[in-house]
Amino acid sequence: MTQPNSVLDKARNVRPGEELPLVTLTPWLTKHIGLSGTPSVTQYAGGASNWTYCLEYPKQSVILRRAPAGTKAKGAHDMGREYRLQNAIKNVYPLVPKMLGHCADDDVLGTEFYVMEKLSGIIPRKNMPKTLQLSTRQVNTLCTNAIDGLVSLHQVDYKAAELDKLAKGSGYVERQISGWCNRYSKAKTWNVPSANGIMKWLTANMPTTETICLTHNDYRFDNLVLDPSDPTQIIGVLDWELATLGDPLMDLGNTLAYWVQADDDFIATSTRRQPTHLEGMLTRKEVIKYYAKKTGADVSNIAFYEVYGLFRLAAIVLQIYYRYHHKQTRNPAFKHLWFFTQYLLHRCRKIIRQAG
Repeated sequence: MTQPNSVLDKARNVRPGEELPLVTLTPWLTKHIGLSGTPSVTQYAGGASNWTYCLEYPKQSVILRRAPAGTKAKGAHDMGREYRLQNAIKNVYPLVPKMLGHCADDDVLGTEFYVMEKLSGIIPRKNMPKTLQLSTRQVNTLCTNAIDGLVSLHQVDYKAAELDKLAKGSGYVERQISGWCNRYSKAKTWNVPSANGIMKWLTANMPTTETICLTHNDYRFDNLVLDPSDPTQIIGVLDWELATLGDPLMDLGNTLAYWVQADDDFIATSTRRQPTHLEGMLTRKEVIKYYAKKTGADVSNIAFYEVYGLFRLAAIVLQIYYRYHHKQTRNPAFKHLWFFTQYLLHRCRKIIRQAG
């Protein structure tokens, strides 16, 4: 049964200072995508990295993604890469939205951007829509369908699909550890720890073997679009900014870093961004077990991947806080991210202690 419009995900008012220059943008959209008229523009609140807008026309709505203002880490916020990668993956992974156009001319927006189709559906953010009531069984089905979506991505034969040139592939684990350690150190502010012990542990405990596959690297519920007629089914996967050829267990570790379960501590539950606390959702240990059963993956060293996921998230959070700390953004949501960075490092140390 189709759900009422109240459960469909909607953008909000554009944040002050993040408005789109329609004087230069509208002619480009008309010329390159065929959109005529002046759109109504709203902005999605969920993205702390790239800025995402909904442009509504009388007969069609599209999504525009652009990089944020301020200092950016090298290689981050590459709109051209994100556009080309989704175009390529769409042929073998149909949950990718259709790409409509890409612009590298800074004179249009002041930065690179791309436009894609808008998928109308339910996005399971911090809480499900109040009018959407799912049974425990439905929640469990949604949970396993979400994990199955990650499994399906990891099982794409990227070589047969001629996607093997998308990234380097081999040596991914080492590149990720050295890369995120470097990014954390460069973004460090006075009010967060050096994290040297965690970085040394990750470097010393890197697995000697790795598997290469298509990875999303930001696969979580608030990047999924659910079918309004059956909210247990996934019709789209969003936010491919960090997708590459990488290690599947590192991708799983990234997903687990966001996975807040019902019995977690107060800080985790108060910073939860997706409804993984609902009755029927798997715990992190159950997710690992389910993934291993579906893929046959060896998860005996899962502590490494969990610590990696949490430390990587700490580095991402710190990079965002760095922009706020240096007054490159005024978004008040970033004000206390230094504290969240410290909490994520605490989680890393706890897993390291438990792993011996």
